Amino acid sequence: MSDRHDEQMSEDEEAEQRSAPAARVVHAAVVEQGEDELARPIASLFWSGFAAGIAIMASVWVSGALRHYLPAARWAEPVVALGYPAGFLIVILGRLQLFTEHTAVAVLPVVRAPTRRNLLLLARLWSVIFAANMFGALIATALAVFAHIQPADTLAGMIDVSAKLLERTPVDTLMQAIPAGFLIASIAWIRSAVNSGDFWIVFAVTYAISLGGFAHVVAGASEAFLLMWAGQASAGWAIGGFVLPALLGNIVGGTGLFALLAHAQVKNELHS
Repeated sequence: MSDRHDEQMSEDEEAEQRSAPAARVVHAAVVEQGEDELARPIASLFWSGFAAGIAIMASVWVSGALRHYLPAARWAEPVVALGYPAGFLIVILGRLQLFTEHTAVAVLPVVRAPTRRNLLLLARLWSVIFAANMFGALIATALAVFAHIQPADTLAGMIDVSAKLLERTPVDTLMQAIPAGFLIASIAWIRSAVNSGDFWIVFAVTYAISLGGFAHVVAGASEAFLLMWAGQASAGWAIGGFVLPALLGNIVGGTGLFALLAHAQVKNELHS
């Protein structure tokens, strides 16, 4: 009888190890991440966000290089899109501060406890990271255009890839930024639910954003600022025509949809 009991215990333990964590467990892990982000000093947030704004340029560099080497054919577009995840892989796996990823995570502690202090901490996090991301992207794109840090053919490919933004109206950008915000916010949730495969999670989600033609405010700002420095677009268009609509759409998708829905699915379990 004892042997049978021990065998049953062993099977139960193995089943628990093999099963995916419950939604409330994933929620708790993401909330803990969010609390850590809210507690970080402003200087740490800024420099991490600034580094992310520079690193996200890898997406434009790789996409531009692919555009240069590939012929003008319909099949080439999905291949060029393979360059888009490059910057996100550096930023997210490197734990740099990217608006819409960590900022969406930080919403969950505030939703769970919407105190004045938490709301102020969230506002501080959002404003510092967004400003740092934009500053980093602005510097990186200026260097790309004026400092010749990549071959001229690659720069031409980068401008060609980025020029697609000019085909969008601000309303188009706003709407196409909503799914991008939702997808980027989902990365933290997925990574907390699995024990491995971070590279492929980030790659698959960000490739889907590029392939779907969605708009991420930081990666897209790199393209918009590149066009601005290259004389293909005005500063007014870069800010008002792309950055602000994309920012609003990403907030709606990442915060208004993903973060709130992620909390809603477990809130009754948390209080039970």
